[in-house]
Amino acid sequence: MSETRDDRPGHAADLDEDERKNAEEEQSLDAKTTHEVIRLEGERELERSNGALAWSGLAAGLAMGFSLVAQGLLHHALPDTPWRPLVASLGYSVGFLIVILGSQQLFTENTLRVIVPLLSRRDGGTLGNVARVWAIVLAANLVGALVFAWVAARTEMFDAQMRHAMTELARKAMEPDFGLTLLRGIFAGWLIALMVWMLPAARTAHLWVIVIVTWVVSAAHLSHVIVGSVEAFYLSALDEQSWGESLGGHVLPALIGNVLGGTGLVAALNHAQAVTGAAHSPR
Repeated sequence: MSETRDDRPGHAADLDEDERKNAEEEQSLDAKTTHEVIRLEGERELERSNGALAWSGLAAGLAMGFSLVAQGLLHHALPDTPWRPLVASLGYSVGFLIVILGSQQLFTENTLRVIVPLLSRRDGGTLGNVARVWAIVLAANLVGALVFAWVAARTEMFDAQMRHAMTELARKAMEPDFGLTLLRGIFAGWLIALMVWMLPAARTAHLWVIVIVTWVVSAAHLSHVIVGSVEAFYLSALDEQSWGESLGGHVLPALIGNVLGGTGLVAALNHAQAVTGAAHSPR
């Protein structure tokens, strides 16, 4: 009995069933599939207990301190040239790699993930649950950032040269005023949320997606609320600026910007694209 082959134009007549399956698996996920992956992840986040969210958020806040440390190491080791900030910005990715690959709770990821179930259902119960997750994760992230910054500034954990490099980086991050920090926060939230949206399709390239996107955030001097909190709290722990300046001058505008960028420019737009079927589905 001869093998039946599909010889219609546009079909791979020379591929067997396994080969066609492999070809289909290599296709990029379409918008609807990606939306469903993010929605399911968001549903799982909404089901987590307060304690689980708090401990994971605390771990993430602490881990984000290593972005400042890694940048400081590169900044200190490299010569003072125009390209030094571009290379030192690679260190910014370290905290994100720890948090994302370690499945820890970072506030700017949840601005996308848990919003998708809310956009799908639009009910008061889901809204309250989203508020619960946001509040706990944000508070835990900030506490972790504060602890890391305080220890880095007030102990001999790092030598004088490293502390000097970290101080220079923190001072540079605090230069923008409220309005500029908010604007830069919008673009940072946009990029971080896009990164989360791209990860399901990245398959084995997660590391590269995280490194490239977060490098752009750092190299472009965009404002991320948790990394920026480490920098702001570090300067306050050194008594270079007041705690009010750290919270009101950087943390608050970066927070507002990240939420606007993550929810308005990514979650809402990609949700609309998926539910209306506007995206092109690979065939």
